Parts: sequence; C-alpha cells; structure tokens
Amino acid sequence: MLVNILLTLVIFLVIIFIHELGHFLMAKWSGVRVNEFALGMGPAIFRRQKGETLYSIRAFPVGGFCSMEGEDSGSEDPHAFCNAVVWKRMAVVVAGAVMNLLLGFGLIVGITAASDVITSNTVASFSENASSQASGLQAGDEILEINGRSIWVENDIAYQLLMDTDGVVDMVVRRNGEKVELPEVAFAYQEDENGSHTLIVDFKVVGEPITIGNVLSYSIRKSASVARLVWISLLDLVTGNASLNDLAGPIGMTQVVGQAASVGVSSLLLLAAFITINVGIFNLLPIPALDGGRLLFLIVEAIRRKPIKPEYEGYVHMVGFALLILLMIVVAFHDIWRLVT
Repeated sequence: MLVNILLTLVIFLVIIFIHELGHFLMAKWSGVRVNEFALGMGPAIFRRQKGETLYSIRAFPVGGFCSMEGEDSGSEDPHAFCNAVVWKRMAVVVAGAVMNLLLGFGLIVGITAASDVITSNTVASFSENASSQASGLQAGDEILEINGRSIWVENDIAYQLLMDTDGVVDMVVRRNGEKVELPEVAFAYQEDENGSHTLIVDFKVVGEPITIGNVLSYSIRKSASVARLVWISLLDLVTGNASLNDLAGPIGMTQVVGQAASVGVSSLLLLAAFITINVGIFNLLPIPALDGGRLLFLIVEAIRRKPIKPEYEGYVHMVGFALLILLMIVVAFHDIWRLVT
C-alpha cells in the first residue's frame, strides 16, 4: 500500500510540476515577472533566489504554484501579469494545460514505440462461436463507428461495448474500401462478481508494424480518444448517466495506480498519460478557479476591450475554488465508503 501511495504522489508531482512549468516558461517568454516557482505546498524546505524569481521546494508533496506579479491584484510593475497584453495573458493561462497534453502525448508516443505491434481497428480473427461474426461482422472489416460514435483506436471499441446495455450495437465498417452499415451486431454477456453485465469482445484486431508514421498517427488518435473520454464522462455526470460514485478520489486513484503497477511499467505510464491528459482538459473547462475560468474572463475582456474589476473576478474564483474543494471532499468520502463497505 505504501508503494502505491508513493507512486501516486510521484505521478501527481510530475504532472503538477509540468503544469506549473508551462505557466512559468510562457510567463518568462511573455516578459511577465515570476515572483516564485514552487513545487509542493506548506513551509519551504529549500529556497534559492535566481534573478527576479525565488525557486522553492515545499514540505508537503501535494501541489505547486507559479506566483506571478499582479496575477490576482493590480500592480504598477510594467512586467506584472495584469499589465501584459491580453493575448499574452491568455497564452500564460493555457500554457499549463498545454504542457499536460504534450506530456500525455509524449508518454503515449514512448509506450507505442516500445511496443511489439500497434493495434488497429481492423478485425483479424474471431473466437469460436463468436456472436459478432454470426451477426455479419467479418475478418478484414475496419470498425469506423459503434452506436454512432467514431472509433479512433481499439480502446474505443472496448469502451463502447462496455457502455452498452442490451448486447446489441450498430456498427459502420470499411469493407473492401466501402462503408458498410451493420445494424444489430450481437455480443455475448459476461457477469462479474457484483452481478454487472459487460459485453465480451469476441474478436482480435490486426497488429500494425512499428514505424515512425504509424507511431505518430496512433499516438495522436490515442491522445484524442483519451481527451474525448474526459468530455464524455463530464457529459454523463451532467446528464445523470454517471454519478459521483463513479468518480475516484485520492484513495481510489491509489488503488488504480497499484493495479496498473502490478501489470507492468507500460500500464503505469499509460495511466500517467491518461491522468495528465485528464488534468489538461479539466483545467481548460470554463469553471471559476481553473485556468479555463481565467481564460473565460480574458476572452470577455478582449471582447469588451476593458478588463473586469479584479475584486469581482476574485470573488467568482473564490466561490469556484470552494465548490471544487467541496467536490473533492465528497469524492474522498465516497472513496472511504467504498473501502469500508
């Protein structure tokens, strides 16, 4: 358990460091004064002043920050964040999330390049008495859509079948160069120990050779697939198709990290890529206290050609931060409840 906790801390520290590094590098490039760049929270255990910036390591390995002059209040310093032109402030705000997305993409590239083959969306062979084959799916079919959702990588196939409830899906495939619609493709069910039913993927897919082109193409599609999954999950929460019980907090993440580590290094790195892309996408949401919320205020400022009063924006971000903390507490409570029960 201790190893899982340490692995989780390391993963999140790296992700947070990369995020804050994005803000830091873009701020420096934009001529914005950075007062402090810190890794961790709480009292400082290491400090070093270099130029205008104080670099520090804090006692608690949770979080980090890039403190810029005039970030949350007015300042007469010409190099303050609040005095930079609006497009530079936008660039600084989104740079953290962009770095998270680049980290995720880089990890996926590395994992894919180190693999024996690259999995495709093309059916290679079927299990014995495969229901999908009996329903019209054929070897050589490239799966393009399932239930109206585009299939970019093989994980999309598994996800769409996991989300299905009646054992029958509508597919669109490419067969002999032409698109073919396959309505009502059936799959057998598998029941787990909780009584839940999931569809069984009863076919294998074709493996593609490791080439630079294949690695880059697959990595782009895989990263986009993970990013899309974040939006799908959020939409499910809003529409009621998912609940807070489906979210994982710190305890839940520690368990997931432990499971990934038990499979192997590549699974752990793939999970890290999934998390960092999640962090990047989530931070860009137009929610107060997140980078996306700050970006929204800057977009409004660019349209109005006049900044919103800092105190008003501060109140909004304060409320958003409080709600995010409340959400984290609720999710952590559900983690503990699942662990106990």
